[in-house]
Amino acid sequence: MPRSQHSDRYRKLCQLLGETRMKKGLTQAVVAQRLGKPQSYVSKYESGERRLDVIELLDVATALNTNVGALLQKFK
Repeated sequence: MPRSQHSDRYRKLCQLLGETRMKKGLTQAVVAQRLGKPQSYVSKYESGERRLDVIELLDVATALNTNVGALLQKFK
């Protein structure tokens, strides 16, 4: 079984986070500022280089002005 960070489902989640950010008109720098992280943090989770845990995913959703439930609805 492949590590979930490299699975198709995880790549889809990373893509969804990037698409959501762009649809909201936010830059990686703005999202990073909201998270109190460097811009590279956002770049790395969007590209799949960095794995998000559940708490971080909740924080990212908040920074994107959405909630995890709304994100997961689009994940189907």
